[in-house]
Amino acid sequence: MSDVHFFEPGRGHGLSHDPFKAIVAPRPIGWISTLGADGVANLAPYSFFNAVSDKPPMIAFSSAGRKHSLANAEATGEFVWSMATRALAEPMNASSATVPADVDEFVLAGLDPAPSRLVKPPRVAASPAALECRVLQIVELKDLAGTSADHWLVIGQVVGVHIRRAFIRDGLFDTGAAHPIMRAGYRDHYFEATPETLFRMTRPG
Repeated sequence: MSDVHFFEPGRGHGLSHDPFKAIVAPRPIGWISTLGADGVANLAPYSFFNAVSDKPPMIAFSSAGRKHSLANAEATGEFVWSMATRALAEPMNASSATVPADVDEFVLAGLDPAPSRLVKPPRVAASPAALECRVLQIVELKDLAGTSADHWLVIGQVVGVHIRRAFIRDGLFDTGAAHPIMRAGYRDHYFEATPETLFRMTRPG
């Protein structure tokens, strides 16, 4: 028997659970806040999220289906990302509940919203960092056959950055001190970044 398990995704993985999300991991959590047309705040975590450019700074999250965050970002052209941390893990998880569009997940999760400076959606007040964004593109993802995957990639340019001063050390954002959490595949798996897991390595040339 080979020491490598190989499979073609279209033909099934042959395991008890699909390993794709666990292999491409850990992934930052896209904790996205938006505003609906009625002014109700929406807050939801997205498993597929990351930075995609630094000059100018851009981030992106992918929505499986046309969820409230996608609809609101498309309608208003704005969203905010707040960092999910170990201390905020439970309310972050609570904000993932499937609820009607007129339910404010800040209230549902017991979180205080804080006003943004340049966009209308609020940020999570207790989060160590938040990014205010304006939508650049919304891309419908398609497979090799050109068929819609019913996934939508929302790309936003960061126009405002909030950092709680307690997490700035010698001019650097102390990521480890913030204890961000990341998705690790499967329904209930997460990782936490801590100061102890930091290591340094200089790029050549």
